[in-house]
Amino acid sequence: MDQPLDHDEPGPMVLDVDSQPSDSDSALGVSLVSDTSSMRSSLFEAIEENGRTYHKYKQGNYQLPNDEMEQNRLDLQHHLFNLTFDGKLALAPISNPHMVLDMGTGTGIWAMEYAIQNPSAVVLGTDLSAIQPLYVPPNCRFEVDDAEDEWTYASKFDYIHGRAMFSCFKDPAAVFKKAYDALQPGGYLEMQEVYFRPHSNDSTIHSTALEKWNAQLIAGAKLFGKDWWCTPHYARWFQAAGFTNVVERQFAWPGNTWPKGKKQKEMGMTMLANGLEGLSAVSLAVLTKAFGMSVEEVEEVLEGVRRDMGDRRIHAYYPVYVVYGRKPLPEEETQ
Repeated sequence: MDQPLDHDEPGPMVLDVDSQPSDSDSALGVSLVSDTSSMRSSLFEAIEENGRTYHKYKQGNYQLPNDEMEQNRLDLQHHLFNLTFDGKLALAPISNPHMVLDMGTGTGIWAMEYAIQNPSAVVLGTDLSAIQPLYVPPNCRFEVDDAEDEWTYASKFDYIHGRAMFSCFKDPAAVFKKAYDALQPGGYLEMQEVYFRPHSNDSTIHSTALEKWNAQLIAGAKLFGKDWWCTPHYARWFQAAGFTNVVERQFAWPGNTWPKGKKQKEMGMTMLANGLEGLSAVSLAVLTKAFGMSVEEVEEVLEGVRRDMGDRRIHAYYPVYVVYGRKPLPEEETQ
């Protein structure tokens, strides 16, 4: 039986520093960002704060915006996950799933691609925001829902997927238990998650504006009852929920193009674009509401963070965890 790694902090990722600064930040791939045509329903109105648009349903439960700029960033982030997993949408050993749930589906890009690749499956994507496209594969649909509420789905699922949800839940362990209860025996839950804490193997991240901003953001999120550094606990929470064959795999997203290697540089370029586009989005609501900062004060902080993000002398990376586990069959539970 595969066992999760027995630690809360990831070990150092092997990323070789490129001492030849031959690549340019001007090459940030705008073409990597895909536009999504989104449906707009009067039932799911948005609210505007600090020049950004946020969901109105369960207002304040999620601190990031849902406007077009953020939707483009989410699609860019999807490309980053694809690069990381060599195009695989799922790493769990799933065989012919019939009912699939994508929690926190965002723009719905993962759900739609999974539906296309698995035409015999019915794929349901849920989110607090109704920002998904109007035209979708026939075996894919979307609903506005909150995964922290009671789960009332009529059918059990064979596979439940969640991605980049570290900022979403006050009690992730409780959500994993809801997922366990909503699975068919033999079904899998898989979380593909960023550990939102910048690391460096050579201490170049220490005392930077990037590190200080991240710590302040984490402190602000805690005032909302959320732990944005919770990712290393996922495997333990899977086991507590009842999952067996729990597997934890670790990857790394370089903060910019500082590492060697074509793939690492493309990932770093995409991560930098993702980070720069999402910096205001992830910061504004938390810092203004938690600490009473003005928009101007937040932007002053972010100026230094942007400089650090693009500085190839700072060898920052973000660990990425994939954790999946299987709901045992009835006969396995009695053994």
